[in-house]
Amino acid sequence: MKKGGRKETLPNEAPDHLIQGGEKKEFMNTREIAEFLDLNEKMIYALIAEKGLPATKVTGKWLFPTRLVKQWLENETINYPKEGNPLPPYHGLLIVCGSNDILLDKTIALFNKIYPENVAVFGNLGSMGGIRALRRGFCHIASSHLMEAGGGEYNFRFAENELGHLPAIVNFCMREQGLLIARGNPKTITGIKDLAREDVTIVNRSVGTGTRLLLDQELLKLGLAGDRINGYGREVQRHVDVGMEIIAGRVDAGLAIKAAATLLGLDFIPLRWERFDLLITRERFFDEGVQLFMGVLHDARFRELLLTLDGYDLGICGKMVFPQESSKEK
Repeated sequence: MKKGGRKETLPNEAPDHLIQGGEKKEFMNTREIAEFLDLNEKMIYALIAEKGLPATKVTGKWLFPTRLVKQWLENETINYPKEGNPLPPYHGLLIVCGSNDILLDKTIALFNKIYPENVAVFGNLGSMGGIRALRRGFCHIASSHLMEAGGGEYNFRFAENELGHLPAIVNFCMREQGLLIARGNPKTITGIKDLAREDVTIVNRSVGTGTRLLLDQELLKLGLAGDRINGYGREVQRHVDVGMEIIAGRVDAGLAIKAAATLLGLDFIPLRWERFDLLITRERFFDEGVQLFMGVLHDARFRELLLTLDGYDLGICGKMVFPQESSKEK
């Protein structure tokens, strides 16, 4: 179809002039992003400030990474078709899906030891995959650490967009993310900017993981295109897998949690502390298995798990992030 002599494009389809040599442009300018989203250019600035539209400023001009804009559109999608709830009433099987974490793995094992009449299992789907599994009724708990634009908050916008409302959110831990590198730092890597060097190869996490989102946001701050970084398209499923790739000599660096570096004897360049949460629908919050799992977070045996791990802070572990308890005295 054509309007006014111009070819009409689908919302997620790049206009013809944004394609160069058969490949879509990696970055769009303000005029191009406005055309892509079919909005007035003034609205684009509002989306940057209020909705976290991926953008970076270079010599005073805004640029928008095409790949991240498409991912942002998917994350902003609301009004998903209503689905049935295939998860049966709780009968001893607790299903946790979402982001991979070493302490969470150990906690699930501890749960199974403390409550042998119950079974907890984990589906490693990444943070976004966990929230989507929660929406579809495939799990009782979703684990997530999706950083929102600006880095001041986690998970709220993603969960609300996916579910149509905010579920109950309980903090599991604060944990430190950074770059894993070989012992002795043979490539003298000092930070994210060095990942763009020709002599450096990285390993990445899957799209939809909080770690991948963090890396993309850090690259965006520096105006670096991920597709130009050696190994950007090489993906692994777990933090430990990042370290194993480095130990095997196949890559030089990768973003992962500090606990993985300590466990594998690798060097670590800290980037930021992040909030790692557990999301539970209000309909399933008081299921027996969910409540038993929440109780484990206050068990002394759970705290002892940290004796062999590093890079965790349990200062707000087990506390409700949403809805927050009133600070007023009754």
